[in-house]
Amino acid sequence: MRVTKKSLAGLNMALATALFAAAYISPAPALADDPAFLSIGGGAYDWNRKKDEGTEFRIEYRHDEKFLGALKPFIAAAATTTDSYFVGAGVLMDIYLGKRIVVTPSFAPHFYSGGNKKLDLDHAVEFRSQLELAYRMDDRSRIGIAVSHYSNASLGDTNPGTESAIIYYSMPLAQVFGN
Repeated sequence: MRVTKKSLAGLNMALATALFAAAYISPAPALADDPAFLSIGGGAYDWNRKKDEGTEFRIEYRHDEKFLGALKPFIAAAATTTDSYFVGAGVLMDIYLGKRIVVTPSFAPHFYSGGNKKLDLDHAVEFRSQLELAYRMDDRSRIGIAVSHYSNASLGDTNPGTESAIIYYSMPLAQVFGN
């Protein structure tokens, strides 16, 4: 099945609505103490449209402090093997399905550089919406898979957009620095 602009616009709207609606739902008390994470990821870039297919690599800092009940800020940087680069910051929300499964929708504006004759996202500002499904291990680290969409929200003359499928490994920051 081919993903269309209309279906992606609907997905973006549903994701944004879910994020803000769920911001007022308190997380389960036992899971409220999740740490800050350093997340690294890699996967397929432009896998849906296949105009500029490549590999995307990401690194993210996911803060542990919540605001508006459940939203957490994060910063991200990404690069592709097809010379596209993204740097941004936004919000995410961890939704627990039991103790081990974590669903994390997120949204973030990014600055974009790159593009070529095959695929140019047509604006310096791109919005990334993402849905991640992860398994939470005993040490609180996570392994997950995410699908994301970059869109300029019609800020440019065209709005080609693209999708990524990323595998993430998220480590508590204390583990990274040996605390």
